[in-house]
Amino acid sequence: MNTSPLNDKHLALKAKMADFGGWMMPIEYPGFGVLAEHAAVREAVGIFDVSHLGKASVVGPRALDFLNSILTNDLRKIEDGSAQYTLMCDENGGVVDDLIAYRINESDFFLIPNASNTTEVVRVLQENAPKEVTVKNLHKEFAVIALQGPLAPKVLEKLGTKSDMQYMSFSKAKIAEADVIVCRTGYTGELGFEIVPNVDDASLVWDCLVDAMKEFDGVICGLGARDTLRTEMGYPLHGHELSLEISPLEANASWAVGWSKNGFMGSKFLHSQKDSGPHFKSVALKSLDRNIPRAGMSVKNMEGQLIGEVTSGTFSPSLKHGIALARVKNEIRTGDKLVIDIRGREGHVEVVKLPFVTSNVR
Repeated sequence: MNTSPLNDKHLALKAKMADFGGWMMPIEYPGFGVLAEHAAVREAVGIFDVSHLGKASVVGPRALDFLNSILTNDLRKIEDGSAQYTLMCDENGGVVDDLIAYRINESDFFLIPNASNTTEVVRVLQENAPKEVTVKNLHKEFAVIALQGPLAPKVLEKLGTKSDMQYMSFSKAKIAEADVIVCRTGYTGELGFEIVPNVDDASLVWDCLVDAMKEFDGVICGLGARDTLRTEMGYPLHGHELSLEISPLEANASWAVGWSKNGFMGSKFLHSQKDSGPHFKSVALKSLDRNIPRAGMSVKNMEGQLIGEVTSGTFSPSLKHGIALARVKNEIRTGDKLVIDIRGREGHVEVVKLPFVTSNVR
């Protein structure tokens, strides 16, 4: 089991730990818990260790063209110093991973894939890279710290670090005299930053950020709150809303596909599916009773016919009722009333528009 370079910090705080993609990571902290940690991010500021996320570099004179031939989105649409959400698909349109690509320049890219998929992402890139492009797995060379919430800019400003950045941009900076990359990105739906230090500097940077946010009622948060926050936004999680069996179109992620660019991995299948229309799609469900949907629960229409499955479900700390994302047949529409099977009991839900709560990322 891999551990974060900040693992000792979590153990000292007696965090509840669990396996995330082969990494032992904190779920929640005593004295706060998921509800309080979630509220801190929505109302003030919270800090997460997300060092389990992968890191890789793609460097070489044809790096841009190479990545555009593999990943779904079009990296020509962003400028140097900007990041882009994108997908890696197989030839059958299944999603190998969803990731963030950071464009340093046309010849230098930094990628952050999901923890459990990093090895496969790097393998695919290395096997397809032209000889002048070098792909490196940097998974254990960097930490990733997420500072999220409306007061996150004030924490950086207190440290003398630039915070007036455009959404999905990044820049080099110093925190506690350590060199870091500060990215205006996140997975919570709130204004925030992801800070990438070298593993040797991770503890120093973490301590500095934790100390600085105390003035703003900041809270150290675990990945339990990160999951409730992302579900309220409707953000997909690989292995749930996205997988080798679920295409970008079925996951409502077709916006992350560069349809007008030349072929990329899976493009033939995806174009065909776009023309014919996918049989399934991802929808948001709001509980109409006290039941809490959970991943794997079957979804039926009011006539009792099976029409899909819950992919992610939780209690929404912001809304005080159950919410879910579900993969259902394409004919389902917003406003439809459906039934979920909760261990033999019926739970009633309504199809609603995303996000469940207002996004404040910009």
